Amino acid sequence: MDFEGFIAWGAPGGGAGVSLIKPFNGKPASVGNEVMVALTANSKAQVHQLHEIALANGGAREGRPGPRGEQFYAAYFRDPDGNKLNAFLAP
Repeated sequence: MDFEGFIAWGAPGGGAGVSLIKPFNGKPASVGNEVMVALTANSKAQVHQLHEIALANGGAREGRPGPRGEQFYAAYFRDPDGNKLNAFLAP
């Protein structure tokens, strides 16, 4: 995927991928600011479930579950230590 301020490499249905993203908030990239672990989900329901589990265990909401573009569905959250995570469903 390659968009303004975002590029990612990986194979659909493959193993781990890598992406580079300009910080959404306009601040410099740093630990906890656009350094993120993304977890692949099997369904939209699983995206919601992972998001709710994170919040129930002290996480903070960073983006409600929902569509991001035409083919990407995701939720964003931080763990209690401030690390940013993402649960996503992609084609």
